[in-house]
Amino acid sequence: MQSYEGDNERGLVHGYVLDGEGGARQVRRNELDVLDLRPQESLWLHWDRSVPQAQRWLREAGGVSDFACDLLLEEATRPRLVPLGRERLLLFLRGVNLNPGAAPEDMVSLRIYADERRVISLRLRPLKATAALCDAFARNEGPKSPSEVMLFLADALTDGVDRLVAGLAEQIDEQEENLDLSEKRVPSRPLLLALRRRAAGLRRYLAPQRDIYAQLGRNPPPWFLSDDTDYWSELFNRLTRNLEELELARERVSLLQEAEHRRITERMNRTMYMLAIITGFFMPMSFVTGLLGANVGGIPGAEHPHGFFFACLVIGVMAAFQWWLFRRLRWL
Repeated sequence: MQSYEGDNERGLVHGYVLDGEGGARQVRRNELDVLDLRPQESLWLHWDRSVPQAQRWLREAGGVSDFACDLLLEEATRPRLVPLGRERLLLFLRGVNLNPGAAPEDMVSLRIYADERRVISLRLRPLKATAALCDAFARNEGPKSPSEVMLFLADALTDGVDRLVAGLAEQIDEQEENLDLSEKRVPSRPLLLALRRRAAGLRRYLAPQRDIYAQLGRNPPPWFLSDDTDYWSELFNRLTRNLEELELARERVSLLQEAEHRRITERMNRTMYMLAIITGFFMPMSFVTGLLGANVGGIPGAEHPHGFFFACLVIGVMAAFQWWLFRRLRWL
């Protein structure tokens, strides 16, 4: 089944009529005005909300209230669920940004209007979740109803979060293993800061999204299928595990940063300690050599042929005595 991804002149990215058996037939923008759904059929339309024609269709021909249109087309939004009575709802979700060159924590938004017969979704940037849904329809293994379409998209978004959180944990594992293998392997400070920032950014959106899944699992609309609540509850559990893993990741990064700081402090303390020992060791000998090197007369042994030898012997005795004293005091 061929996809019409990128119909930019009209803004419709994907359009499918679900047959209620897991398959779907694709529809184009010019077919929407004359589309007549059979009793078992339902509709999924996926629009690019940045295209003016898509915004105009939503307001003029989409059968969506002005209030719902304003929410769907607003610039910035957070994950939330907005019931529109018992028969309709608005769902705002976030997913990992898997587009080339993008930062994964810069999450993409998926906005959904749904009722018993239709699902209208909007995006600004491409989503892997919608592409996966099209592939499922091509295999005749796709959702059978609007509630299952919403569930499929939420599940696909959660899959991306699972992979990202697992990859983040693996990066921290690698830094911890390097630190355990050798104290000389200092963790990469920019990497630790990036991991900590990524964990915080993901947690910002996943926490309210988890609450949405819990709400849909506890109080589903009447047109949801009977077993949908179990799947929403499972998505809630998966996001809960991810949030716990992100919190653990932040703590592990903090421990790595503390270990790095402690190692630097200890190395600095050892260096200062050795400098103090060296200074204390050579200070008496420096005094003696400075005294003997003074340009004054009357220095004992100055005229003696073995005076230099005796001076070196005295300095050697002093060095041996200092070494013995430092060892006795356990400074060395």
